[in-house]
Amino acid sequence: MHQPLSLKPSAVLRGYFRAKDENRPHLLAEVFSDDATLCVVNKATNIVFPAVTKGRESIADVLVRRFAQTYENIYSFYLSKPPEKASKFSCEWLVGMTEKESKNVRIGCGRYDWTFSSCSPYLASELVITIETMQVLPSSAFGTVFAWLQRLNYPWANKDEVVNSATGLDLLAAVREKLSSDEPRA
Repeated sequence: MHQPLSLKPSAVLRGYFRAKDENRPHLLAEVFSDDATLCVVNKATNIVFPAVTKGRESIADVLVRRFAQTYENIYSFYLSKPPEKASKFSCEWLVGMTEKESKNVRIGCGRYDWTFSSCSPYLASELVITIETMQVLPSSAFGTVFAWLQRLNYPWANKDEVVNSATGLDLLAAVREKLSSDEPRA
């Protein structure tokens, strides 16, 4: 697959969500270097990922192919934008999705820590995903939760707007609380 000469961090991040949310593993060729590393720091007990995955194809298996076997209706949001040029970028994230089998709704949040290669095309050489919380809600929450998600700006949502727009939604209390917290995240 042809790779662009030079990618901005925002293009890499947008490509990641297109690959993951839309079940398009081939798009990860414009996100991760061949030998990239994925590390997952999982503080939730109701979702499972390997702690370390090496190589773009293995990352595609974990974050796109297997993920899409279990989940659908995936909406992911970055809660801040990367600078034009960066060797590293960290931001909080929010995700909403449904379980294919049970139709339960999942809402989670955490932190991404991206490291980009130092030469063109500036793909991600490492991604650390910290999963702070993952709420599992009954399928009856679908209408309320997805109406809220669809009002958010995709893929770059403003954290304050996310928190404020969820204020009246008691079923999102755990995620709202995590996102409102000023405690430092490792």
